[in-house]
Amino acid sequence: MREKERKLLLFAGTTEGRMLAEYLSKKRIACYVSTATEYGKSLLQEEQLSDIIILAGRMNEEEIKTFLTEKKIDCVVDATHPFAKIVTENIVNACKETQTGYIRCLREMETSSEDLAGQEQVRVFESVREAAEFLSTTEGKILITTGSKELKEYTKIGNYQERCFARVLSTKAAMEESVRLGFEGKHLIAMQGPFSEEMNLALLHQTRARYFVTKESGKAGGFEEKLKAAKKAGAVLIVIGRPQERGRSVQEVCHFIESNFGKKEQE
Repeated sequence: MREKERKLLLFAGTTEGRMLAEYLSKKRIACYVSTATEYGKSLLQEEQLSDIIILAGRMNEEEIKTFLTEKKIDCVVDATHPFAKIVTENIVNACKETQTGYIRCLREMETSSEDLAGQEQVRVFESVREAAEFLSTTEGKILITTGSKELKEYTKIGNYQERCFARVLSTKAAMEESVRLGFEGKHLIAMQGPFSEEMNLALLHQTRARYFVTKESGKAGGFEEKLKAAKKAGAVLIVIGRPQERGRSVQEVCHFIESNFGKKEQE
């Protein structure tokens, strides 16, 4: 396909994004796939996808609008992380301004926040800030798996450098930010997830954590494995509830793409 015929833009960087990129490649539907980091781009490149142009680097609202206009994009599929609220807002606004089609791909939820809140040894909060404020009133080690971007909130916890252990992505940016905030040595764990129940349990035992902090990341983010590990370890699971959204499942997005783009690309 000639580049000017590429009318679909997929914002990826998640498990769902990778699944959609693989689907597009399998169906030979040419498109652009945008990831926030070079690391995310490298993961997709490992799949050796055909008919896909992979872009790396975060775009603000104006940059997204420019890209949509210059490339004459017909439709955007937003498969960014469920907690990347600002990113999604920028994509939605850019699509409205340019009158570009928009589809939100949602991550499957296993358990609602209400159901989680009713479980023993589970506490649900609306934000990392609220969770950190609660943890400031507790004692005991804390294993944090909510990412490097919001680690700053945990520095407000008394003696955080001794109490807290941060598990972050094994990227240069994540590592540098974590170290800058005072998380280093055995208190900084750099690994690529999602993780098995056994791995989570081993880390809880290794750190002797009484609290295990996570976002409600759904099936693709390994949330169930974290929940089971916390229960086995006797740790309290601190959950950052997922923002409420409306959108479509991966399967529904695949059906839409094939119905609206597949035939055109095969002509």
